Amino acid sequence: MSVTRVWLSASVVWLSRIGCVSVGKAPAAVRARSREQRLRALQQANETRLARAKLKKELASGKLELAQILAEPPACVRTARLRELLLVLPKIGPAKAGRILGQCGIAHSKTLAGLSDRQRAELRKLFRH
Repeated sequence: MSVTRVWLSASVVWLSRIGCVSVGKAPAAVRARSREQRLRALQQANETRLARAKLKKELASGKLELAQILAEPPACVRTARLRELLLVLPKIGPAKAGRILGQCGIAHSKTLAGLSDRQRAELRKLFRH
């Protein structure tokens, strides 16, 4: 079951699944995507998922280190949640991942691109071998 989040701002209601709807006015028109746009977006999403899966396998096998990814994150992993990447690493489960994030002052939902310089430096220091 999916949950729709609602934000109220002045006379506009933001629905995360639908878009922007005006309150008390005529319904706002949501621009429809063309078939080509939808197919291009689907192709991009699939490419990102495949690249992210490959990166996670390399992390799990030890071919790639988290410190390398933190230093220069590839485009495919910038929108990934940091917790997902931690859970892929050997010997790190949900509890240890939570402790690491808490120690560095990072929310569980933080993406790799959303890390501050301080948070990134602390994580690199923890995972540098």
